[in-house]
Amino acid sequence: MVNLGSLPLTTDTNPGDSFAITIAPLSLAEVYKLADDAANGAVVVMSGTVRNQTEGKAVEYLEYQAYQPMAIAVFNTIAAHIRQQWQDANRIVIHHRVGKLKIGEISVIVAVGCPHRGEAFAACRYAIDTLKHNAPIWKKEFFREDDGTAHSTWVSIGACEE
Repeated sequence: MVNLGSLPLTTDTNPGDSFAITIAPLSLAEVYKLADDAANGAVVVMSGTVRNQTEGKAVEYLEYQAYQPMAIAVFNTIAAHIRQQWQDANRIVIHHRVGKLKIGEISVIVAVGCPHRGEAFAACRYAIDTLKHNAPIWKKEFFREDDGTAHSTWVSIGACEE
């Protein structure tokens, strides 16, 4: 994984790519369609969902916030790095949701279309791992303890486990 902090953010975009920070629910079908291309032999899609626990603590819901202009620039830079390493990548889609998300809702979808599955898997993994460590996106986890008390904690998504 490349540490994007030492590299300039790019604002160049490939016309087939799609990057978004949105409050609207994310659609696997829509993202797949955006990543699909006649030259693809594979489209790999990774969706991150809100789970019901973190480190054994029951999660009630999450709230995501992002610094949108910089996050989109980071997404562009991730795509540029993918194209340097996997030059046949046809389409790169990175969509992240913000706002309050319930258990089971999709928070992020990354999709990469390539002629071959190996490069599509590798590029997709690179994209999500790099996004988590470099994009200015934060989540607040809302918990309820066994005794009924509620609390919350802000977490940078870069500090989250895989």
